[in-house]
Amino acid sequence: MDTSSNIDVRQGSVAQVLAGLAAGGIDVIDLTTRLSNNTPTLELPEPFANLIDFSLEEVSAYNSPGPFWKHHNIHTGEHIGTHLDAPVHWITGRNGKDVARIEPNRLVGPAIVLDATGEATADPDFLLDLHHIRRWEETYGPLPDGGWLLIRTGWDKRSHDRQLFLNKDEFGPHSPGLTVECARWIAEESALSGIGVETVGIDAGAAGGQEPPFPAHHFLLGNDKYGITSLQNLDQLPPIGAALIVAPLPIVGGTGSPARVFALKEGETR
Repeated sequence: MDTSSNIDVRQGSVAQVLAGLAAGGIDVIDLTTRLSNNTPTLELPEPFANLIDFSLEEVSAYNSPGPFWKHHNIHTGEHIGTHLDAPVHWITGRNGKDVARIEPNRLVGPAIVLDATGEATADPDFLLDLHHIRRWEETYGPLPDGGWLLIRTGWDKRSHDRQLFLNKDEFGPHSPGLTVECARWIAEESALSGIGVETVGIDAGAAGGQEPPFPAHHFLLGNDKYGITSLQNLDQLPPIGAALIVAPLPIVGGTGSPARVFALKEGETR
């Protein structure tokens, strides 16, 4: 029996990753917001309709409906908590992919972290512009093909409080996002798979007043790029060198899905 192919696999890159995980040389960082009925969710103003919040409906709990088991029905909108936006979520991507048709290799790739915490702390309406990306590239090099631009703003520290997280006043919500120029460039000129943010959506809170409205949705989803929201723990990732794994439910016809998002990075043990 020829075992040469098996030997190659055992000695290959996947084996090295598995060995690194086992030895602690690679850390797995969970970037996902815990999902419950307290998870902050997007609140659209009237007359627009909102998704339902996440909730569990008990079906049985070691009782007569199910004496040996406990299980629930899940009630949730697609775009709740940490979730992926698929192209068909937006009118510009209406002829694009639903969440089930996104290729798996588009959901795994290099992660780069751009830290805009200082700017977003000083101004909750901060908009990331192309010159911020250019400045990052001057230090760390070009954005990787098939990568994910993760925008760190410190907004995850607000996620325990719905009002603080949504940050709404009489003029509407205030949270950081992208300029129109930056959204267009990422969508049309970069080789990224998408972006990830710590806020409730991939656009700024006041993005309805931009032109076009909600430019991150407009340009990214219209150009087969994706967005992930409500990320946690980006402060545990380096600017470069991590890998991202995005795992949405493959909902046929789905415009998005709650997702578990992990990052792999070099661990302390070598």
